[in-house]
Amino acid sequence: MKIGDKVRFLSESGGGVIAGFQGKNIVLVEDEDGFQIPTPINDVIQVIDDDYSTGKVVGSTLPKPTSVKNALTSSATDDEEDQIDDDPSTKEITFRTPVEERKGGNLLSCYLAFVPMDMKDMTHTRFESYFVNDSNYYVRFTYLSAEGNSWKLKSSMEVEPNTKEFIEEFGKEDLNDLGHVAIQLLSYKRDKSFMLKPTIDVQFRIDTVKFYKLHTFQENDFFELPALLYTIVENDKVTRPLVVDSKQLKEEMYQKEPKDHIEVTKADEKENDTYVRRYNARKQTGNPFQLKHRENDDIVVVDLHAHELLDTTTGMSAIDILNFQLQKFRDTLQQYKDKKGQRIVFIHGKGEGVLRRALINDLNYRYKKYQYQDASFQEYGYGATQVTIR
Repeated sequence: MKIGDKVRFLSESGGGVIAGFQGKNIVLVEDEDGFQIPTPINDVIQVIDDDYSTGKVVGSTLPKPTSVKNALTSSATDDEEDQIDDDPSTKEITFRTPVEERKGGNLLSCYLAFVPMDMKDMTHTRFESYFVNDSNYYVRFTYLSAEGNSWKLKSSMEVEPNTKEFIEEFGKEDLNDLGHVAIQLLSYKRDKSFMLKPTIDVQFRIDTVKFYKLHTFQENDFFELPALLYTIVENDKVTRPLVVDSKQLKEEMYQKEPKDHIEVTKADEKENDTYVRRYNARKQTGNPFQLKHRENDDIVVVDLHAHELLDTTTGMSAIDILNFQLQKFRDTLQQYKDKKGQRIVFIHGKGEGVLRRALINDLNYRYKKYQYQDASFQEYGYGATQVTIR
């Protein structure tokens, strides 16, 4: 029982409504005159007003009589309600607009772009970074920055075909986080078959000094403002990977050489297994590994161009020259291996990048402890790598 329930007395006639309780065993029953009568709880019984007689039950289930006009009106109303329930505007839209593909877009091209927000004030301007997908593929990418030997995820998203996506806004105080970044991406198409593209994993060493120079940002096809673009992949060709593919390197070294130059007999290998010996065999004087020191500095500069190392390349294939340059590189590092902190700049030029990739491959596997980076463009131009002995 609870307050508001109707009850009647068991020991006498009468009853009322429960108005409250006194302790656990006394209930206050309010009669018709408003008086509250304290009564033992076991001396009252709850009164139920529901009438379960058969007549009322049967009567309640019988349909009420109605006119023909009301019946027709009711039917029309039901039809309208059914139509409202089937209203297509309330249904979820599952249709997707087909992707508009462009000619040449089936070759994958993606870029990491940096755009200054105020070209008139390069000293204080902030920057925006974007991922540019210039292809007919959907691209899902991750953008990471290096923190020592670990990595930090900066962004991850899906980019629709032939579009660009904003990544972040940053200031010059954040440039240190961009010194070494990585991009990993996966490409695919939806609702149709397509040519499978390999997953891509590239790393960039971004020269943060460029963000202080106006001429660094150039006009381009993707932004109305000048931008600095780093190519991730262009026409299916991955550019500037820091991790060298040894198989690809081998193919590039061999692809331009005639077959008769590649085949070397065992006798030739035994006679001239290194090109230091070839140099000595020609009885040339002087040190083929001559080093240059900058004045008033501890940086050693080594020019690896063939014309700086050899008086003539007659009879030497591209592989012969590359091996000679690598020998110069290794001997220089061997010479300074005990001089901790020594900086050495190797000038290798731009070219097709075969020599640079070979040097980076050596640094990643033979000389893991040594630090390396692109040397100053202002002092050495493009195509120079600085190594620090550790």
